Amino acid sequence: MSKVKVGMSLLVTALLVVSIVAMGCPPPKVVDPVPVEPPVVPVDPLDEPIIPGFISIGTGGVGGIFFPYGGGVAKIITDHVPGLTATAEVTGASVANVRLVIAGEMEIGHSTTDVAYTAFKGIGVFEGEDLTALRALFNTHPSFFHVITLADSGIYSVADIVGKRLSTGAPGSTTEMVTVNVLTALGFSMDQFKVSRLSFAENVTALRDGVIDVGTWIVGFPTSSIIDLATTHDIRIISFSPEEQARVIAAHPYMHADAVPAGGYRGIDKPVPTFGVGNIYVVHKDMQFRAVYEILKAVFENLDFLRRVHVAAELTTLETGAISPIPLHPGAERFFRDRGIIE
Repeated sequence: MSKVKVGMSLLVTALLVVSIVAMGCPPPKVVDPVPVEPPVVPVDPLDEPIIPGFISIGTGGVGGIFFPYGGGVAKIITDHVPGLTATAEVTGASVANVRLVIAGEMEIGHSTTDVAYTAFKGIGVFEGEDLTALRALFNTHPSFFHVITLADSGIYSVADIVGKRLSTGAPGSTTEMVTVNVLTALGFSMDQFKVSRLSFAENVTALRDGVIDVGTWIVGFPTSSIIDLATTHDIRIISFSPEEQARVIAAHPYMHADAVPAGGYRGIDKPVPTFGVGNIYVVHKDMQFRAVYEILKAVFENLDFLRRVHVAAELTTLETGAISPIPLHPGAERFFRDRGIIE
């Protein structure tokens, strides 16, 4: 194309633009560039401030270990976790506690591992319930199955209890569940016993007053209510043979063969073969991450105090704290991972 034609073409284009503007047509819009969002940086949940509030700890009866242990934990939380005030509450123990936690009526619940597991799975007494929001906080200590009678009762074995007055523990308690599980696994029917459902403290009074012949406990060692009973009365702890232990464990593998140690109760000078189960603190999966982490930090930094509250805390250790049959709360996972306890 010649230079003349190019020049004419440019002139015509310019005149056209001037004409469009003159006729009131707006010039083409200049489109702003689309803003680029900065990359999302994950927020560490430990940077979130603790939401101030009240922490209720579901324990058990006043004559067991859950209650004083929970009182010690409550004081640690109140004294060492800013913004949180905690108290220990008397409850029906493990079975009640897992339900209270899921219902939002308790922030923390003390439970034996068998109850926590069956609750999480929705089996046994929890069949038809959805308790899958249950999470573990930490493993506390082991418990021992105590079957107690007075020394002059003439009762020396489980078979001797048939036809006798038996307290299987408070309604809905782990003691009741374990007692029924043990006896039925050994081939007994509960209608072979004259059953009462008494708390630990009520067991002591009823044994002293001759209202019952045998009481059962699933508790840590030693427990104050049995110490109290043994102070005023000679007691016998019913033992289980290796064959009986094997039958029960085959039916209920959450239990293990164990023995009530010697020396904890007056007159009990030798270990008494029985069953053991673990204990854990449970929380709801939605409990604040930072609160869970700081509660654990406070507890494990103050174990000396907790051990002065109750000797059972001698068996509360960082190394065993993450052992649980149900998933840990994410805040607990982080706590134990930061300390090299879990990977």
